[in-house]
Amino acid sequence: MKKYFLLIRYQNLLLLAFMQLVVRYGFLKMQAVFLSLTHWQYGLLVLATVLLAAAGYVINDIFDQEADAINRPNKLLVGSRISEAQAYNLYVVLNCTGVGIGFYLSNVIERPGFVTLFILVAALLYFYATTLKQILLLGTLVVAGLLAFSILIIGFFDVFPATYDGNQQVMSNLFAILVDYAVFAFILGIFRELVKDLEDVAGDKIQGKQTLPVLLGTARATQILLVLSCIPWMLLLYYTNRYFIAFNLYPTAIYMLFGLVGPLLYCSIKLFSAKQKQDFKHLSLVLKGITLVGILSIAVVSFTIYYLYA
Repeated sequence: MKKYFLLIRYQNLLLLAFMQLVVRYGFLKMQAVFLSLTHWQYGLLVLATVLLAAAGYVINDIFDQEADAINRPNKLLVGSRISEAQAYNLYVVLNCTGVGIGFYLSNVIERPGFVTLFILVAALLYFYATTLKQILLLGTLVVAGLLAFSILIIGFFDVFPATYDGNQQVMSNLFAILVDYAVFAFILGIFRELVKDLEDVAGDKIQGKQTLPVLLGTARATQILLVLSCIPWMLLLYYTNRYFIAFNLYPTAIYMLFGLVGPLLYCSIKLFSAKQKQDFKHLSLVLKGITLVGILSIAVVSFTIYYLYA
């Protein structure tokens, strides 16, 4: 059983579920608004998202066997501890269940067409594993986009259907905040995927992937990433000054500066000397931690506003 949990990257799935729960119960539920989904229905939305993400990990491992044999020989699962047929069966079950839940929820909120969102996610993850990740930067943009979408889907299913003329302004503001977090998740996702490309350059060459390190070499790709790595912490500095310091939300501002800006700045500095696979693996883990801190920041904002202005 453990090998299947490893195959679906259960740690990443727990982080994804935690993010969606924090967004609802650490942010949306603290606002004086009515939301579309009940608690258990929202749990189903989280489950559907997790199942589709798990299916994406499975299909990716199926098509990455050759590269993983080089990049992560000790963690190779498909073709070693799990047969390809078993992996395909698991992939089909995960996808069908996730899309099935999406179909049910789409009808619950009386937007049956929204099931298309789940189908598109499943299709994108399949094409990413089979084709898109071979194309320069396109695969990176897809993965980062799907991470951002896991935040936006909350707005589509829990906020948008509960919007009417009387609360349109309030709900629009809530959706705008979700968009802000989705944009940050997108930028951070791109950063982390590029770091992982540097970590996996050996296997990617064998598989014929067109990543920046494969095409330009590790040194030049690292220099480009160093420049790009300044974007997220500079944006956060601007955002913190405009929305938190300007409105005297100092606890949130301190949290953002020390919890997000500082670690992101550390990543930029670390890229100056990063050369080995282990260096990029370390940066990838730091970025995963930054993602967790970023998720919690939306709850910090809510609690700060509640206790300062309640």
